[in-house]
Amino acid sequence: MKTLLKHGHVAIGLALTLLSTAASGEQIGIATSKETLANTYAGKVYSPYAQRSFPTFPLWGETHLHTGYSMDAGLFGNRTLHDTGYRFARGEEVMASSGQPVKLSRPLDWLVIADHSDQMGFVQDVIKGDPVVMATEQGKRWHAGIKDDPQATALNLIETFAQNKLDPKLVEAYAPGSAKYQTIWDKIIKTAEEYNEPGHFTTLIGYEWTSLVKGGNMHRNVIFRDGAQKAGQVVPYTMVPPYGSTDPLDLYKWMENYEKKTGGSVLAIAHNGNLSNGIMFPVDKQYTGRKIDKKYVQARAKWEPLYEVTQIKGDGEAHPFLSPDDKFADYETWDEGSLDLLTPKTNDMLQYEYAREGLKNGLVLEKKLGTNPYKFGMVGATDSHTSMVTAEEENFMGKHTGYEASSKRLTHPFQKTDVGVRYSWQMAAAGLQAVYATENTREAVYDAMARKETYATTGPRMMVRFFGGWDFTKDDINSRQPAFRGYEKGVPMGGDLTPVKGKKAPSFMVYALRDQVGANLDRIQIVKGWTDAKGKTHEKVYNVAWSDGRKLDSKGELPDVGNTVDIKNANWTNTIGASELAAVWADLDFDAKQRAFYYARVLEIPTPRWIVYDAFRFGVDIPEGATTIGQERAYTSPIWYTPKS
Repeated sequence: MKTLLKHGHVAIGLALTLLSTAASGEQIGIATSKETLANTYAGKVYSPYAQRSFPTFPLWGETHLHTGYSMDAGLFGNRTLHDTGYRFARGEEVMASSGQPVKLSRPLDWLVIADHSDQMGFVQDVIKGDPVVMATEQGKRWHAGIKDDPQATALNLIETFAQNKLDPKLVEAYAPGSAKYQTIWDKIIKTAEEYNEPGHFTTLIGYEWTSLVKGGNMHRNVIFRDGAQKAGQVVPYTMVPPYGSTDPLDLYKWMENYEKKTGGSVLAIAHNGNLSNGIMFPVDKQYTGRKIDKKYVQARAKWEPLYEVTQIKGDGEAHPFLSPDDKFADYETWDEGSLDLLTPKTNDMLQYEYAREGLKNGLVLEKKLGTNPYKFGMVGATDSHTSMVTAEEENFMGKHTGYEASSKRLTHPFQKTDVGVRYSWQMAAAGLQAVYATENTREAVYDAMARKETYATTGPRMMVRFFGGWDFTKDDINSRQPAFRGYEKGVPMGGDLTPVKGKKAPSFMVYALRDQVGANLDRIQIVKGWTDAKGKTHEKVYNVAWSDGRKLDSKGELPDVGNTVDIKNANWTNTIGASELAAVWADLDFDAKQRAFYYARVLEIPTPRWIVYDAFRFGVDIPEGATTIGQERAYTSPIWYTPKS
């Protein structure tokens, strides 16, 4: 390993300027051509910000918010819909279903509301006693139960749906193509159009395909590049037969048909592999028993360019069992089993559940079948079912309406079955997604996702850049305009490196600027995964930039940054850490014959988890065994290296 610029407070004036500009909502146009760059530095173009086209700053949003249209949101008390979701995301104060006013600290730039595609609108009709619902025994029972025992009724309805035991009349009445379903989908599209303001706030149309396999999570969020004219020509794909399927290959067929029919574009994002019970990233065969072949890897690579690596239901980057040498692998880990706790978690499942292992196994499949199905960029989202995107620790409103802020939520079991208990304090206040888009429009935001120039955070809005190339130097990172050098000499996050004659090792340029209202930075790490000549996978985490003048030991380990958290007063201080970190790092362990990937992980200094704020504000005790402190982080999309065949 070689660190050309290994630590310290590196002044990145351009980054500060860009963050200030981003906060004002202004867009900057830029260009990448070497001719333009040469003209700039030759004095022919004075302004370095003129005539450029590469993206200058991250736009913040998320792809996974639910409203009352989702069955498991409406049943648990969410009575708000898309208007509330959009208004809240763009910075307005809204009234939560629990009756309290809520507002973000800062608006988001864009949003995807991804309600579950199955049975859209059904819950609203159960609550009001629609004639179609009341014509069935199940409907009558659930309508009465929502008033008398809403929690038990909600669980019973969801269980009935998950086991495909809904009355066929109810399935048919709310199936894709029915009048009721079409009405809801039309409303969703219409509202997205009303709130879409190009250049200011972007709404992308989407939905969640809710594949649940014996309790194992196989869900995908489906995102359209297009507006009403094209997205309105179809209705979402669902899970329940005969109208849908739980097999991702069938979803990919639907997506292909959409593009053929409309000329539009669509992509999918898988999420919560940590709750898939070992079926999210198959290597030998699908859960259906179907062998992993060229058809599977090519389809998944085409339709799923991104993976949701962090959200309320746990962090999915790494697991301590899989990465025992990574001291930061055990972060917001959910280990109890599937979402419905139908099956205990076993260690043999883990290698098929976590993002880092998926990236490694993708290299193996690429060598075997010619295509890497797990060549995904990193996405963060909330999966909130409250219509509110709250990924801030001090402003966390929980996953469901019943877990919005209150004096009782810390002691309330989130889920309880014969297999085990999941407590409310285990929910993670995560996450968000940053995209490097050239402008704040549907097309530009989508295109940034499609090319994987995107990164995930667990909630904070730190600015992160990551470039790979063959000849970055410390002068590039100290140039005050490192993005110029990054695009000129290499590829950004989500890109590919190919062999260059005469170059022995790739170099990577990474820099991070802390959230302007958040915590200082502890360190930047580069995570490498690769395969050896025998096809075995390996990984290594390198510390490449850090704060406070600490020194690496002989094993490359770095002392902890320290801890300023005051649990009693729900506070911390930025007296440790750095406001900005940067490095150019060369991989001197590189072997040009080995497939590899690299991504950056940026860690903040320790800060209080959301439960500490609850305890302070409500004057309640923190549950015994609950985690009170965490180190929030960002994960960039990887950069891949593929040797010549």
